[in-house]
Amino acid sequence: MRVGQWFVVGWITLSTGVVCSLGAGQELRVSLEDCIQMALENNLDLRIQRLGPQIARFNLNSSVAAYDPSLQARFGIRQNNLPGGVDEQNRPYPPSSDSTVDGSIGLGGLTPTGLSYSLTGALTDSELVNFGLPFSNARSFVGFTLTQPLLKNFWIDAPRMNIALSRNQLRMSRLDLQAQLINTITEVELAYWELIAARETVKVQEKAVELARRLWEENKKRVAVGVMAPLDEKQAESQVAASQAALLAARNTVVLRENALKQLLDDEFAAWYNVDLLPSGELKALPATFSLADSWSKGLTLRPDLQRAKTELENRNITLAYRRNQVYPQLDLTGSYGLVGNADEASDSFTRLQEGKGFNYSIGVVFRMPLTNREARNQRRAAEAEVQAALLRLKQLEQQIMVQIHDAVSQARSSYEQVEATKAAVEYARQALEAEEKKLANGKSTSFQVLQLQRDLTARESEHIRAITDYNAALARLAQAEGSTLERHHITLDFED
Repeated sequence: MRVGQWFVVGWITLSTGVVCSLGAGQELRVSLEDCIQMALENNLDLRIQRLGPQIARFNLNSSVAAYDPSLQARFGIRQNNLPGGVDEQNRPYPPSSDSTVDGSIGLGGLTPTGLSYSLTGALTDSELVNFGLPFSNARSFVGFTLTQPLLKNFWIDAPRMNIALSRNQLRMSRLDLQAQLINTITEVELAYWELIAARETVKVQEKAVELARRLWEENKKRVAVGVMAPLDEKQAESQVAASQAALLAARNTVVLRENALKQLLDDEFAAWYNVDLLPSGELKALPATFSLADSWSKGLTLRPDLQRAKTELENRNITLAYRRNQVYPQLDLTGSYGLVGNADEASDSFTRLQEGKGFNYSIGVVFRMPLTNREARNQRRAAEAEVQAALLRLKQLEQQIMVQIHDAVSQARSSYEQVEATKAAVEYARQALEAEEKKLANGKSTSFQVLQLQRDLTARESEHIRAITDYNAALARLAQAEGSTLERHHITLDFED
């Protein structure tokens, strides 16, 4: 699988520069960057999270549709026929009838200022026969009506609130995706170092088996020539068996660590189970400079969860602004204007309409106020309390972030010091074993002491591997706590609007 410099994931563009290959039933040498690239492309958690911005974008487009105009048309025919008869004075009266054809078409909608508008065109054509006398009339009309709120729903109304909230929801969904990216990359990095550590542990255990076997072979020779008791041979043989058991456990740990990494890299585990991952990275501890102040600054700037909390606070303020506006009484300015044309025939009414001599207009205000307004006032108070709660949650999160970063910096420093200490311990254990082996060869030591020092060397080497692994894990967790994981791995996000 070859991945170019740029590729699109959902609604974002990721910039890396990774080349990796995959084939079933073979070994696959991968770097940390290769693993991160594959995870960004195929990780199931990320694939799920990528849908969030798409859903939020559709919801935003839906809320903006509140300003889409609507078209309305109507057409109807009415017919009334009344038979003739005789009235109470025995006077006959003729039959009467009337028929009307009318229709209208209109366009209406809402503007972002809260102004509602309606444009209407209508035609009514009537034919009447009354007392035997025919009469016809046609009336055409073209006009508009406007309504502008002046108090309630003036600076914010429900559509504007929903659009602002939907826009922030889109931003929060992108922050959620960014947070998932950081978490996934961190998990991949931790799993990658654990796999390297597991493979290095196998080498240590293989070396332990080799040392134990070599001592056993030497002890057998010494027993054969009568310079060593058979018990020493059995102790060495027992150590060989114990070392082999530890080696089997270490190899099984490699399988478990591989599976943990594979699960993060792809959504098709069946295509990966018989592929051996060979990390190309080296397990080493590169020195780093730690600045608590710089890390705090990064965390309070880059952390997606903190930016999300700030956006949630903004949402609470938007809702509060709407609730405050709803407490005001309703005072709407209304106005209308229209041209009217009256004639016997429909065509003549259109001519009169064009002349513009017949018109009507109106202007006025509509005032409405609940006598108690209890609902609006209590909703405003609830919104104010929600803002205060959001402020406290934001403050709480900031404090948690600072504590997390302080812990992460302390852990990274301590882990690096442990790397140096365990490195020295390995060297001392190696020197002690070599010295004791020379003493045993000269008959000045026992097999038991050599076996003990072999076990000590194996333990110190395993501790050194764990210390380096923990140090690299601490660096990854520090970047996660700072929110600088993407920056650390040179990954940029470009959200497409």
